[in-house]
Amino acid sequence: MKIQTLTTTGTKETEIELPLVFSTPFRKDLIHKAVIHLTTNKFQKQGRHPTAGEDVVADSNNPPTGQGRARIARMRGGGGGRQGEAGEVASIRGGRQAHAPTSEKVIVKKLNKKENKLALCSAIAATSSKKIIESRGHILEKIDSFPIIVSDDIEKVSKARDMKKILGALHLTPDIERLLSRKARSGKSALRGRGIKTGRSVLFVTKDDAKLSKACGSFRGVEVCSVKNLSVLDLAPGAVPIRLTVYSKSAIEEISKIKSTHLELMVKLK
Repeated sequence: MKIQTLTTTGTKETEIELPLVFSTPFRKDLIHKAVIHLTTNKFQKQGRHPTAGEDVVADSNNPPTGQGRARIARMRGGGGGRQGEAGEVASIRGGRQAHAPTSEKVIVKKLNKKENKLALCSAIAATSSKKIIESRGHILEKIDSFPIIVSDDIEKVSKARDMKKILGALHLTPDIERLLSRKARSGKSALRGRGIKTGRSVLFVTKDDAKLSKACGSFRGVEVCSVKNLSVLDLAPGAVPIRLTVYSKSAIEEISKIKSTHLELMVKLK
């Protein structure tokens, strides 16, 4: 299958053959599983102090029976305060947690290599479907050809003013402006440092992202990723496929080198 490439000014350039990766079937379930499993690598371990809730002067009666009251441990001392109140044990105010989490607990979910590769191939193939991209909320008013492939001149752009012209020429500006109407969040989310929530817009996939990442730094929701670091997390943020993606011609050449047992099987079946 051939696809039309574009220049940085939005005009048609040449036609290139799409790699076999773009013929991978869309597997929404597999993409969701890969994102969930890979996200666990960012989780922070948590645990409790070994003696949390037990650093109190409390003890059970000796003998525990014959006192006319419950056998639960109580605070010692006199003169008011917490004297006589239950302490040190679980299920009481200020007591220890019954089954507290430990930092030794394994919270990282492992994912099979073939599953991860197939999920990535499926996510890459989904970037060629306008229907799937629109279902995520992206605005694609004047864009007809997918996937969007631009000449390698885009990798040389390092200024934001030049990038602004390119975004307008490729009709990507409406999707970026969609994020400007977002309001700040209030309530508990704002108190806990999550008051501003930035959405995701265009993702540029290039062979070399050194210069382009500087040019896109001032545009909200726009990100740049190199092919070697491309992940399902970039293509399907929040496990919701699929993000509006723009490839450079060099990136497409690198993607064509991806080998998958599933893709090779598809070729044999054909």
